[in-house]
Amino acid sequence: MAPTTTQCIYIDNNDAPHELNGGVAQTTGTTTTPAAVQSQLLDADEFRRHGHQVIDFIADYYARMDEYPVHPNVSPGFLRRQLPEEAPSRPKPGAFAAALSDVRDLLLPGMTHWQSPRHFAHFPASSSVAGALGEALAAGINVVPFTWAASPAATELEMVVVDWLGKALHLPERFLFCGGGGGTLLGTSCEAILCTLVAARDRKLAEIGDSRRIGDLVVYCSDQTHFAFSKAARIAGIPRENVREIATCRDDDAFALSPAKLRAAMRADADAGLVPLFVCATIGTTQTAAVDSVRELCAVAAAAHGGGVWVHVDAAYAGSALVCPEFAHAAVVAGLEAADSFSMNAHKWLLANNDCCALWVRKPSLLVAALGTDPEYILKHPQGIEDDDDVVVDYKDWSVALTRRFRALKLWLVLRVHGVEGLRDHVRAHVRMAALFETMVRRDPRFEVVVPRRFALVCFRLRSSPAAADGNEKKANDLNRRLLQRVNAAGAGAPYMSAANVGGIYMLRCNVGSTLTEERHVRDAWKVVQEQAASLLSRTANANSILQGSIVVKPPAAGDGMIMYLSSWNRECLHSFNSAIELISLEEC
Repeated sequence: MAPTTTQCIYIDNNDAPHELNGGVAQTTGTTTTPAAVQSQLLDADEFRRHGHQVIDFIADYYARMDEYPVHPNVSPGFLRRQLPEEAPSRPKPGAFAAALSDVRDLLLPGMTHWQSPRHFAHFPASSSVAGALGEALAAGINVVPFTWAASPAATELEMVVVDWLGKALHLPERFLFCGGGGGTLLGTSCEAILCTLVAARDRKLAEIGDSRRIGDLVVYCSDQTHFAFSKAARIAGIPRENVREIATCRDDDAFALSPAKLRAAMRADADAGLVPLFVCATIGTTQTAAVDSVRELCAVAAAAHGGGVWVHVDAAYAGSALVCPEFAHAAVVAGLEAADSFSMNAHKWLLANNDCCALWVRKPSLLVAALGTDPEYILKHPQGIEDDDDVVVDYKDWSVALTRRFRALKLWLVLRVHGVEGLRDHVRAHVRMAALFETMVRRDPRFEVVVPRRFALVCFRLRSSPAAADGNEKKANDLNRRLLQRVNAAGAGAPYMSAANVGGIYMLRCNVGSTLTEERHVRDAWKVVQEQAASLLSRTANANSILQGSIVVKPPAAGDGMIMYLSSWNRECLHSFNSAIELISLEEC
């Protein structure tokens, strides 16, 4: 059931409020002059009235979140068929309230509800009161802090906040402004990777002294690295054939990037006359949350032929966990000392709301050299303040985009409201719930945990049948694929999970991360998985029994229908056969 708005009003030309009934005003205003319309575009009273409606709407949405199915049952084009083909030429009375009604009645039923406490499919898109209202505050103030002079307070707040966050994540001081490095807030990890890749590219081409050799540059990642890396490489001009996706396996620390394989790949490229440029290591891969050995990968990069190989650490998901000392252990954080850059998404797990990707670099000057612009029409800092005073940062030179959002404000509010200890409590609560889910999986002999739980992600599946154990992994994968379909379609109150296919193994993913998730949601999710597994295994067993002893199916002759020979014909057998047909192909018969 959808949330309802509390009171909908509109203002006629006499500035008299009228209550709406179903989005239709009871009184109609007179013709509005252009001047009157212009005066109301940012009218404080109008903003307050509509703002209250929006806040009530969102509060009701969160309060009744659990009533929505996490994933909608809709088909492509469902919304386009319900909306007009053209925008209205003139607003009708009560247009704002009517639009809110459409959000409730048309949009929300077709949304995947990422804030649902039963959303376990993806890494989280966390929300909080401070994060959401920080977004609203930034949107209301609506500055464009592309240079220091364009908005000094916004620029300096961003510098302060990235240092605050870097310290909270136990990053090496050399990544912080206070240690000679620096950070910025971007939209996504793809932006962060692209910016560092362009900086590395320009530095390497300058070292070589021949920009025409861009086609010889080679970049490295694992086959578990997020596809954002290969996309960024293409945008940066790296040929597709020069993106090395190094194969991982279950024995390589649960699908982590092998330093030995990286060393061999770099050596082979150098021997072929190519130029190793960039390594993307990951802390918390998308499919299994694997953690690459940053220290060892940095050592391999440093020893590569010619040196100067840039190492970027993508910690989009698991970077948030570094706020907890138990996750920011020496094997992870100490290895960062030798890395060139590090990025994480505070909007994934640190309550900052979309979008908020933090990027830190050891040498900001390399970003500025690659991405800097200095046209005369750009609003610059006042005379008397020079760049070498180390006080002026023009963030337009740190990223691809020139127009930027005031992301620092919401992150600052989140840190002010919750504090570092509050963020640790938030992360630890999800990790405890994920550990509970892992324990329940391990206690059921029908299931296995495919890779050790990392952070708040559990990868599991139904154990292989004896037939699959003989080498037919496809049957086991198909069984788990059907299990996921059943879990996600289990009806009201069903959890929403996703899958990974790594090393030829199909597994279900349960990631705990929604702000609203409680232990009861985790227990309920596991109960649904068990129930659907029991039903699926029962139907599969019935199908196998029928095919082995009761039914023989012959391929139809030309012009004939299918012929079925039943050795024991009864209603129960027929019902089981119908079930079997859903599960087993004609070839298997």
